[in-house]
Amino acid sequence: MRGGALFGVDEIESREVRMMYSPEFEAMSRDDLEQVQLERLQTTLNRVYRNVAAYRRALDRESVDVERLRSLDDLRYLPFTTKDDLRESYPYDAFAVPLKDIVRIHSTSGTTGKPIVVGYTKTDLSHWASLIARVLVAAGITDHDFVQIAFAYNLGTAGLGFHGGAERVGASVIPTSNEDVRRQLRIMRDYKSTALISTPGYALHVASVLAESGIHPDELFLRTGLFGAEPWSMGLRTQIEETLHITAYDNYGLSEVIGPGVAFECSERNGLHVNEDHFIVEVVDPETLEPLPPGERGELVFTTIAKQGFPLIRYRTGDISSLIPGTCRCGRTLVRMDRVSGRTDDMIIVEGVNVFPSQVEEALLKAEGVEPHYRIVLDREEGLDTMEIQVEVSAALPELDDAGEVLKFRRTIETHLTTSLGFSPKVTLVEPKTLERSTGAKINRVLDRRDA
Repeated sequence: MRGGALFGVDEIESREVRMMYSPEFEAMSRDDLEQVQLERLQTTLNRVYRNVAAYRRALDRESVDVERLRSLDDLRYLPFTTKDDLRESYPYDAFAVPLKDIVRIHSTSGTTGKPIVVGYTKTDLSHWASLIARVLVAAGITDHDFVQIAFAYNLGTAGLGFHGGAERVGASVIPTSNEDVRRQLRIMRDYKSTALISTPGYALHVASVLAESGIHPDELFLRTGLFGAEPWSMGLRTQIEETLHITAYDNYGLSEVIGPGVAFECSERNGLHVNEDHFIVEVVDPETLEPLPPGERGELVFTTIAKQGFPLIRYRTGDISSLIPGTCRCGRTLVRMDRVSGRTDDMIIVEGVNVFPSQVEEALLKAEGVEPHYRIVLDREEGLDTMEIQVEVSAALPELDDAGEVLKFRRTIETHLTTSLGFSPKVTLVEPKTLERSTGAKINRVLDRRDA
């Protein structure tokens, strides 16, 4: 297999190929791609049936004969895997190779129970680096770039995952990890960083401190940002781009599946291409678990078909998205998924209405005079659920002189929220810089007191 950002450039002089790391897979014909998927799926099923007792029991329970799988359509007959299944395998029972072949171990945080422990073989790490390289090359990153990685280097997958991919591309990697944001900025300016990789919330924090420090974005060399690990709205993307003077790209991954590198935006930024030669993606109704057609939103489900150490069969991610019909102008044939709008377990039900935090963020970004920093407080009064949204007032907003102006300002925000959510939450205005800021990790923006 030939890899590398320059493959095919001599043979096919096109911008599309130059913006692909592995065009032989990224632009493969659908028929050939589906054949690759089927062969790799068959190999994976045989591996897990032989080596992972939990999968063997699950497949036997559903009377699935892995030797008789002949079509990708047969995927629907395979059992789902859940987070609880993986927690029960703690720490190593879901590994499909001997422990001596595992050369790297990552895990989830375990904040809601036992962590999910993920093992990688040497081949897995090589594949992972090539997938991250696809993400970076699609965003225009080359061996001339200085890539500043502000994700933590720990048991999580983001920091080390992007590190390996950036090195594979040949970029200069600056692993700033958990450095203080002001030191991040000093490094960004002095080391001439051209790309920032972090959560979108952290990028917004960087932009805020940049403005406080009196540094104009054009004093930096930054031109590209790759952000993920948490849902973020198109409005937040616009704000990050305008305040940092960069082009921002979305990417998607989960530690359980491999880490970052599952799906990525190309130069069109019209959906995220799923690396289908490594992952089969489905969207299912989270209630019935029946597959949904392209265009309909539901829960993302992934099957890994190239992982050796920790393969997954029909893993329910809890993330809400849809598959986008049609082809992309970038030339890739890989299916696209829409941006993740929320999670099934992050969904809030208030007054019978389903609400995701990303909807709140999108509405607030339409209201002038507020910062995209907020907290949702859920409570119960006299048996009824209530929602309060605490919103930071922008420091740039002229001072509101009287109670009437404050009331008018708050009602304007409430109107945006009511239009977006379908009901009227309580809005509380708070002083600038009083709500939690991202330090590189995900922020929990919901405080649920209903069961306290």
